[in-house]
Formats: sequence, C-alpha cells, structure tokens
Amino acid sequence: MFGLAQLYQLRGRVGRGKVRAYAYLTLPPRRKLTRPAEKRLSVMQALDALGAGFTIASHDLDIRGAGNLLGDEQSGHIREVGIELYQQMLEEAVTSLKAGITAPVADKWSPQITIGTPVMIPEDYVADLPVRLALYRRLAEIEDEREIEAFGAEMADRFGKLPVEVEHLLQIVAIKRLCRDAGIERVEAGPKGAVLSFYENRFAKPEKLIAYIGRESTTVSLRPDHRLVVRRAWEKPEARVKGVHDLMQELARLAA
Repeated sequence: MFGLAQLYQLRGRVGRGKVRAYAYLTLPPRRKLTRPAEKRLSVMQALDALGAGFTIASHDLDIRGAGNLLGDEQSGHIREVGIELYQQMLEEAVTSLKAGITAPVADKWSPQITIGTPVMIPEDYVADLPVRLALYRRLAEIEDEREIEAFGAEMADRFGKLPVEVEHLLQIVAIKRLCRDAGIERVEAGPKGAVLSFYENRFAKPEKLIAYIGRESTTVSLRPDHRLVVRRAWEKPEARVKGVHDLMQELARLAA
C-alpha cells in the first residue's frame, strides 16, 4: 500500500529524540508480498545511513518506472492539453509571475489528436534532453505549414533522416493547426475512420457542414451528441495520418 519514498519517510519519523526507538513494518498474516514490495523492503534494508534520500528516490524511480513525458504514453495535464500547449502555458505562467501579473491569461485550447501511433522525437535520434525540449518548444510556436517543412528539413540536416515518429509529429502539428481553423477540438482516428468533436459543440458554418454531410451521407454522419463520425479504411498509421490531414483541410475550408 506504500511506495518506497513513503516507507522511508515513515521510518525517518521514528527515533528523533534522545530515546532509542524502532520502526516495525508489518503486513497482514498470510499476505504474499508482490515483487515490487519485496524490492522496496530490500532497498530499505540496504540503505539505513544518513543522507540516503537521493539514492532512495533513484531506486523508487527504477521500481515504479519513470513514465514517458514526451512519448506515446502521456498522462496528467500533458495528456489533456498536449505537450506543445503545456510548454506554452507553463512559459506564460512563469513570465506572468515574474512580471507580477496574477490575472489569468486569455483562454486557449489545443486540439487533441489520437491516431494510435507514437508521435515524438525519439531519444536515439536526438540524445540530448535539453536539445529535444528546445525542439519541442520551437515546434509549439510554428503555425505555418511551410515553417513545419523547413523545421523538418533542418532536423534532417542536423540529426539525419527523420524517423517515422518525427514525421508523424510534424504531420500532427500541421493537423492541429487545421483543427483550430476548423473548430475541431478532438480527433480520434482508427483503422475504420475517425470521430470528431467540435469545440464548444459549434461549427462556424453549420449550413456548409450540413451540405457536406448530405453529400457524403454514405460515409459521414452526425451523432446525437454532436460528434461527427467519418468512416474510412485507414489500416496503416501512414494512411490514417494522411487521411486525417485531408479531412481537416476539407473541414477548415468549410469553416472559412
């Protein structure tokens, strides 16, 4: 029930006075320890000297796993808003605090794109973490499609041929720009098509959208919850990314 850092802190609360004290870590009878729990107890037994906090934290990270901040498995606020908007929001918050501004910044939103394939800059492609983060920050500021192409050409020149994950990342940035133009808040794409959610359940030109649905009635439909369902054959991730890009181009044109 407790993590390694929690157990270490609990043990550290005992015996701080002049009287010698003991910390007993117990578990219910006949309860079998899990492998991670055994690892935690082994580390606790091995590290009992003062100043072992950093080593404890390192072992805790190894046991629990470090997660994947910039990879295909994200969580928390980053998963909700996307890495590029998260970086932008963080930078704006720090700048505002330094300037003594406490009022909230203007409302911004970032489309969420799910295509079922890794979208990142792999560590084995750009090994230096600060460089990778700087590239993510630069990419977050790019809006124009020509700038995205220039960014990709620069990366290929600096680090070599672009991996598939990076190619998809650049395409997703372009798709997110189109989503903002079209007013699409969320895209969930799979082998059989995509489900789209409108930002604040509104579309800029509803009459054009209705006409589009009428023309594509065999493959496009609007659900009662205002989500647009688009049926397509996108078995491979590459076809999925290209298909979503083309679809967003069409919807952005309708919303203009």
